[in-house]
Amino acid sequence: MCGIAGIIGKRAVNPLAIKAMTDMMSHRGPDGEGVWISEDGGTVFGHRRLAIIDPTPAGAQPMRDVSGQFVITFNGEIYNHIELAQRLRDEGVSFRSKCDTEVVLEAYKAWGAKCVDQFNGMFAFAIHDARTGQIFCARDRFGEKPFLYVETPEFFAFASEYKALFCLQGVDAEIDDLALLRFLHQPRQGLDDGRTTMFPSIRQLLPAESLIFNPKSMNSTTTRYWDVHADADLGKMSEPDAVVRFHELLKDSVRIRMRSDVPVGSCLSGGLDSSSIVCLNREILGPHVPYQTFTGNFPGSPMDEATYAEVVRQAAGVSGHDVSPDAGRFEDELPELVWFNELPFGSASQFAQWSVFRLARECGVTVLLDGQGADELLGGYEQYYTPYLTALSQVRPAAEVAAEHRRIAARYPMAFSGRPAGLTGNLPVAVRHRLANWSGRGSDFLFGLTREMAVKVSTDNQRQLDESFNPLSRVLKDDCLHAHLPTLLRYGDRNSMAHSREVRLPFCDHRLAEFVLSLKPQILMGEAETKHLLRAAMADVLPDQIVRRWNKQGFLPPQDDWFRGPLLPLLHATLASAEFSSRGYWNKPWWDSLLRRFEAGERHLTWMLWRPLMAEAWHRHFVRRIAGLPRVAVFQ
Repeated sequence: MCGIAGIIGKRAVNPLAIKAMTDMMSHRGPDGEGVWISEDGGTVFGHRRLAIIDPTPAGAQPMRDVSGQFVITFNGEIYNHIELAQRLRDEGVSFRSKCDTEVVLEAYKAWGAKCVDQFNGMFAFAIHDARTGQIFCARDRFGEKPFLYVETPEFFAFASEYKALFCLQGVDAEIDDLALLRFLHQPRQGLDDGRTTMFPSIRQLLPAESLIFNPKSMNSTTTRYWDVHADADLGKMSEPDAVVRFHELLKDSVRIRMRSDVPVGSCLSGGLDSSSIVCLNREILGPHVPYQTFTGNFPGSPMDEATYAEVVRQAAGVSGHDVSPDAGRFEDELPELVWFNELPFGSASQFAQWSVFRLARECGVTVLLDGQGADELLGGYEQYYTPYLTALSQVRPAAEVAAEHRRIAARYPMAFSGRPAGLTGNLPVAVRHRLANWSGRGSDFLFGLTREMAVKVSTDNQRQLDESFNPLSRVLKDDCLHAHLPTLLRYGDRNSMAHSREVRLPFCDHRLAEFVLSLKPQILMGEAETKHLLRAAMADVLPDQIVRRWNKQGFLPPQDDWFRGPLLPLLHATLASAEFSSRGYWNKPWWDSLLRRFEAGERHLTWMLWRPLMAEAWHRHFVRRIAGLPRVAVFQ
């Protein structure tokens, strides 16, 4: 896990530019740094190393092959590097190290651009290929690792973080306000679901994309190398067979993500996903190998899951470390939290995640497994029940679907709550906007924008789904690969890297996605159970108290209490600031009214008030800070 950077120009690149980029990402790689410069000086790669696999100097980067024709700067982990190395040895390749970086380099030499098809891992890398004179770049299938880049007529530059690119002269920090507001309207999209970013001058490789850059023409070609397609045979699989196969795949995914030459532990919330990983790890490691877990607790809050985490620790025989994020520390650390996250984030849960990774650093555990991705892949959110019933109605009798609807509603009362029904809910955005501002009611984020901007944001947040899948799986696929999960993965990358920790996600294994998304909908969410398949697969692994937890509880601090108490002055100051009033897109009177309603007791408005607070904190602690960065000339 590292930070990568590179500049390819029409003439000799300034070495100070790449140094500024890697210094800006020192938190991503405190164990080493390196720079490689081509003979003509027109291509420069930089690297900051967090040593995980083969931490000896043999794994230092940028790495050159024995011929000197190939150079790589690599961020991530290839979990199946042992198996790939053996395949390459069988083809006559000799290795000088035991690290996965060299496996990536040799795989590219042997198989070219198709090497990415063989990797099971999280990665972002660039390879200088002297044979073709081109640069080959790629990003992993789920987008766990970032690959940001800038293309100008004079140079191509890439990095793991925005702030590294803003070290360069010629990289404009202009903001796309529409992208920001799209995200604030629906935090599951807007910032990570397109090649364009919040900053129009910077683009990103999307998950499962590769890019070839030609320094002669200064042009690039982007290719999507992987996708999930509906498999009719898997759609016929019986539930018992699916449960067995899923258990095998998940256990193997956990097993290969345990490969490390530094200490490995787990994030443990006490929920189904992280608990499954911890208990599978106990099976893999055996009963006597020490294993550490890290939990964020919120004492006195209904969101606290400490008792469930303890149940898992006792059942698995693992040790535990706890941290209790509070409002005071949140406010104190907000500037650095925003700076390292780089883009706005959706709730205070990101501070809880940040705190857990900080705790792991304090305890000396470098690698952490986490349950991120299970909800999006396996149907862990109650709102998935609407597309589930639509899918079920296509294959089962109406009476059976109605009975299932009743069972779901009894267990998950909020499963079918959505946009208000009736005339008002169906009116055009512009009309609802006018009514809300006239009445002083409503809690739609769009009402807090100017009317023109509200209409535009609403229109741009419509999505197109893959119709080749059933109605449930098409929503799950979109959330996994395009909309929701990539945003959560960005949070995980930035929060872990801020503390020089590596987070690994067993549920983000392409084998699981290829298997699960083609199964019958009732295997995923049948019997009125979210993540029905995971519960069935873990029935003999997890404590029954965890398997039968029906409530979906996010990893979330008590934002309501924080906003009604310690953070209330910050809310007032944000909405009263001159910067807030000057943006041009906020409907300030509505926000002032919303704050008064919140103080009068409408606690559900916490979620809405977070959004301007976050937007203005981002402007203050990231945008303003990058504007003050010294810029380095790209060329000598």
